Amino acid sequence: MPLGVRIFLVYALLILAGIGLSLRWVIDQAIEQPVSFIGIVWMGLLAYTIFTITLVLQRKEAARGLALGLASLSLPAVPILALSALLPAAVVMVGVAIALFGGLTRPAVRDYLNEP
Repeated sequence: MPLGVRIFLVYALLILAGIGLSLRWVIDQAIEQPVSFIGIVWMGLLAYTIFTITLVLQRKEAARGLALGLASLSLPAVPILALSALLPAAVVMVGVAIALFGGLTRPAVRDYLNEP
């Protein structure tokens, strides 16, 4: 398994952990309002992340595009963290984004994700 895929899997599992930790807040909102915007977004992100991880583990060609899409979530975090006066966290996110995009665009990842 190429390093870019391993980095992506760690990133995706951290997203799943973040969703899991914040799910209590989403459930509390669902008690007051059955359908909320944040609930729809969280469930969509949860489904997208699980589906992408599954395709990556199955080495499917479609996983590369979906993984790049999930990696793009790291880009809006940089200016948000920088404007929130969390400059060290913004620098870390820049490093994460570079590692993700650099790793996922390598030819080794394309060769690894080769199942139709």
